[in-house]
Amino acid sequence: MSSVATTQIKLTPERSRPSVRSRLQDALPKLVLAPSFAITIVFVYGFILWTIYLSFTNSKTFPSYVITGSRAYQRLWGWTFDTDPPSSWYTSITNMGIFGFLYIAICLALGLFLAILLDQKIRGEGVLRPIYLYPMALSFIVTGVAWKWFLDPGLGLEQTLHQWGWTSFHFDWIKNKDFVIYTVVIAGVWQASGFIMAMFLAGLRGIDGEIMKAAQIDGATTFQLYRRIVIPLLRPIFLSAFIVLAHLAIKSYDLVVALTSGGPGGSAWLPSNFMYEYTFKRNEMAVGSASAVIMLMTIVAIIVPYLYSELREKPR
Repeated sequence: MSSVATTQIKLTPERSRPSVRSRLQDALPKLVLAPSFAITIVFVYGFILWTIYLSFTNSKTFPSYVITGSRAYQRLWGWTFDTDPPSSWYTSITNMGIFGFLYIAICLALGLFLAILLDQKIRGEGVLRPIYLYPMALSFIVTGVAWKWFLDPGLGLEQTLHQWGWTSFHFDWIKNKDFVIYTVVIAGVWQASGFIMAMFLAGLRGIDGEIMKAAQIDGATTFQLYRRIVIPLLRPIFLSAFIVLAHLAIKSYDLVVALTSGGPGGSAWLPSNFMYEYTFKRNEMAVGSASAVIMLMTIVAIIVPYLYSELREKPR
């Protein structure tokens, strides 16, 4: 009996303590990532909390530590009667609705259309893809300045067509307060649609070709093929593209400034422009912080359902 126990004990390998070298190898990735993690915690999430705190104070030119509750939010939405509400905030919200809807819808539709065309194995695809993707490599400042020159009635498209003899052509949207926001849509779509095309093209190339061939054998037309098979399979791409475009739309600032300088009388303002103007130029830091918090909550309202749908356990 004792010999059997001794044999079992000998067959059981002894657990050796990890060496210093192995422990250093395990700790090295954490040490490398620790500085960037700390910087992110402090300068991203720390300042988010600081902005939320400022939105509940009476901060003006400089931060204040006097808590005034929701007064800045009441001032922002016009719920207080001792001061006039900033009408430019409602203009910014309206512009955000127009710009966000058109920007996302057109980019999705145009990106999908271009991706379907390139997926047909057309000649020169290797040249066309970089051409479509190139605008995304430009900064919003460069895009805004370029389109400002192109849309300026005295310099760009209108002036060129007048010189060619089409003197009845007029396109002054960039100087018209009722249409200036649509010029921002044009420039934004031009820049982002190529990137969305690349996302859809990657999704199309990942679809099993046997499914397509089987549907064609069953007599499905091209329209039915894309409507019933291809587009439903691209649902994750649609969702990811929507998140990217919504994020770009909400935080758009430099494109508006470079393209329209805010538009006539601030008619092209988006919430980001309102936030910067009231925080740094009009000495209303609390109101500007409140607008930033509302922008943050809008992004959270978009991203959280996306994360929930992606991270939840799929039923078996």
